[in-house]
Amino acid sequence: MDDSKRESFLDKFHLPGKVALVTGGSRGIGRSIALGLAEAGSDIVLASRKLPDLEKVAQEITGMGRKALPVSANVRHLPEIDNLVKKAMDEFGHIDILVNNAGTNPTFGSVFDVEEGVWDVTMGLNLKGYFFLSQAVGKIMRDKGGGSIINVASTAGIHPDIGLGVYSISKAGVIMLTQVLAQEWGQYNIRVNAIAPGVVKTKLSSLLWSTSEIREKVEDSTALGRIAEPEEMVGAVLFLASEASSYITGQTLVLDGYHSSYVRTFLSAITPTR
Repeated sequence: MDDSKRESFLDKFHLPGKVALVTGGSRGIGRSIALGLAEAGSDIVLASRKLPDLEKVAQEITGMGRKALPVSANVRHLPEIDNLVKKAMDEFGHIDILVNNAGTNPTFGSVFDVEEGVWDVTMGLNLKGYFFLSQAVGKIMRDKGGGSIINVASTAGIHPDIGLGVYSISKAGVIMLTQVLAQEWGQYNIRVNAIAPGVVKTKLSSLLWSTSEIREKVEDSTALGRIAEPEEMVGAVLFLASEASSYITGQTLVLDGYHSSYVRTFLSAITPTR
């Protein structure tokens, strides 16, 4: 491939003139994704419950020469979704990329002990919020000729994690939501995909990586032998948001360092010592 063709292909990853809405954008994976999309050329609408935290990320984005709109919103609640989308449209006039990232896991333990309030909060943010924000933004994308939606699922939605029962159920729902929207909205040139991270060093998963015994077990269950950093999720999202993935929809890309409960144990048994 000559240089001119290579440059043209790499341009597909760039997002100049695009507007991306990122929920849970104040920290962790959401913050990293927002900064990555801005670096690729997008203006960013940032959403989470705490406006001061969003404003700090907005300053980082404007420092890159991009525009940023921080909006306080709890996407469990439909009126706040409506307000978020209205503010985004008033500011930018279009939304090209939606990253549903906001999530929660308010409990850790047996499903025998799950109370209704925990179920409602988890499903409300992790699944209901994704659905209705996608619905609102999807109508805008339909009317403008297309767009890309990326849902942040989890490997817990593929194989259940002990102690994370309701969270696992919600993330399995996100994977099916991705497929349903992709199937119905492909006719409008709206692509819908998901990423499924394994354990990433965020506040949400802090119990799993801040406790040495648990962290060692998690690390030993991956081929790469370590836990991911939030910025390692960005490349996959940029790919799915851009024209580089123009024929990909309905897919869930697993980002888990290749998880298997037997990986390190098996390898240590068959690999000669030096």
